[in-house]
This record gives sequence, C-alpha cells and structure tokens, in this order.
Amino acid sequence: MKFFAANIERRGRLARAVLGIILVVVGLVLAWVAWWACVVLLVAGAFTLFEAARGWCLLRACGIKTRM
Repeated sequence: MKFFAANIERRGRLARAVLGIILVVVGLVLAWVAWWACVVLLVAGAFTLFEAARGWCLLRACGIKTRM
C-alpha cells in the first residue's frame, strides 16, 4: 500500500479544504501581529490544503481512526 494513497472521501476533503483556507487567512491576518504565528498557520494551512487536494490524511495513513 502506498503511503500517499487516497484515504478520505469527498466530505473529508471538503472539511480539510475549508480548514486550510481558514488557517491561511488567519495566518495572513496575524502577519501584522506576530510573524511566527503567521508562519505556523501558513504552513499548517498549506499542509491541510495539500491533504484536501490529494485526498489523503496523515493521521489515517499512520493508522489513527478519524471521523471523516
């Protein structure tokens, strides 16, 4: 089994896409307040958007059960 094989369905992909967009927007807003928080949120948002685009969840790939 490939590590990056798709392991989430449409609902999970949509939830991750929305979360990724929210993290990126909040990260950009915080750029004016704390650059380190901006970087952390942008990286987290980018990874979440990657999961949504790929249809893959890191936690599920590691064997942890998730709701979506």
